Amino acid sequence: MGANTGNGHKKGNTSVIEQELITDVESLEAVSANTSAPPEATVVTPEAPTEAEQPKTDIEKKDQKKRKKPMGLILAGVGLGAIAAGGFGYNYWQYASSHESTDNATVVGNIHQVASRIPGTVSQVLVNDNQLVQPGQLLVKLDPQDYQSKVQQAQAALETAKGQAQAAQANIALASQTSSGKTTQAQGDVSSAVAAISTAQAAVKEAQAGIPAAQAEVQLAQAGIPAAQAQVAQANANLAKAQADYNRYNSLFKEGAIPRQQLDTARAAYDVAVAQKNAAVQGVEQAQAKLASARVGVAQAQSQLAQAQEGVTSAQAKLAASKGGLQQATATGQDTAVKRSQYEAAKAAIAQAEASLKDAQLQLSYTNIAAPSAGRVGRKNVEVGNRVQVGTPLMAIVDNSYWVVANFKETQLNRMQPGEPVEIKLDAFPNHPFIGRVDSLSPASGAQFALLPPDNATGNFTKIVQRIPVKVIFEQKSIQGYESRITPGMSAEVSVEVK
Repeated sequence: MGANTGNGHKKGNTSVIEQELITDVESLEAVSANTSAPPEATVVTPEAPTEAEQPKTDIEKKDQKKRKKPMGLILAGVGLGAIAAGGFGYNYWQYASSHESTDNATVVGNIHQVASRIPGTVSQVLVNDNQLVQPGQLLVKLDPQDYQSKVQQAQAALETAKGQAQAAQANIALASQTSSGKTTQAQGDVSSAVAAISTAQAAVKEAQAGIPAAQAEVQLAQAGIPAAQAQVAQANANLAKAQADYNRYNSLFKEGAIPRQQLDTARAAYDVAVAQKNAAVQGVEQAQAKLASARVGVAQAQSQLAQAQEGVTSAQAKLAASKGGLQQATATGQDTAVKRSQYEAAKAAIAQAEASLKDAQLQLSYTNIAAPSAGRVGRKNVEVGNRVQVGTPLMAIVDNSYWVVANFKETQLNRMQPGEPVEIKLDAFPNHPFIGRVDSLSPASGAQFALLPPDNATGNFTKIVQRIPVKVIFEQKSIQGYESRITPGMSAEVSVEVK
């Protein structure tokens, strides 16, 4: 039953074409029998018997008919047999020359293996053997408690990371504002200290210049009236200079660049110059008073020099302190940069926590095992309470997409092309032929895809006709009503109508 007979048909199973051929032969035999049978009602009677011919009795006539009838039937049967054999042989030759057949064929389909992606304990099995399921339908449930706990842990870690990021961001803003304020203040202090040093140095120079002037005033006062007259001119010059200094210090004081004391000093110098002018104009009588005033001026100039020198020292100390404050403000700015790095690390921790949460939620979703496609459940080997591991096969889903793989001899593929019509007969339904078409031919023989392909270069070579798998797909109209009855693994016979 499994040997290939050339046309690929088993005994006892005839195709539609062979049935039509048999019907034609039976009709031809019936017509020949009707035309070759001798008429029994026709009797030839001679007009007049001769003397040599004697009339035969009824018994003799019956014996003669019995001897002639078997010979005619035999000849007629032989002729009809020869005609029928010739017609059947011609029709069979015509069919075999336009068809390639094989009984080495099997129905193949998509079998989706259902396995677990995570380890766990089966808590529910929601389907039975051979049950029809739809895509996404829940098949098996695993105990989700362990994975729910991991989701909660991941959520807590995410909230912690968000809190740390918010704290780091607040620290950045606070440190930035503090650093900016300190830097501005330190820069202002440095500028003020530099200006104070310049002012103090100018005051030193002025005080140093005031001592000789005061001493000169003493000498002028001693010189008497002529010196007093000369002092008038000098007093006018001193008055102009004192007024200019006063105006300059007044402007600086309004700008906040000098203290009130320096302004007062400039004002006093101006008043002294006015007094000197008045004293010079008053004449000789006031020379002695001017001498005393000059002596007071010398002492005052010396005091101003000492005060100016002290101001220089104080301004230099303030400048050093201001520079230290500026350095401290710069260090505060570096602390801000550190806090920014901490904030970036906190954001990275948030991203990592979110990824961990998504992974935990994904693992939790794997506790619900759903059908990958529509089909029927097969090979179910899972029960409630089973401990499954990753990749453990639980069941298989066999969908309704199936086709036939026919293994033709390589000598049958000369004229076979994709798209040619195919007659398919399944052993499960011997009286219902199906219609299909050739989809494609395999790129290699079955032996090449074997686990251990034959090596013809070993020296033990025997030429064997190879089999090439040919994929044949069913016509949808042909399998209506049989969709749920055709299953992968069924044996089939196929006959391809080649060009």
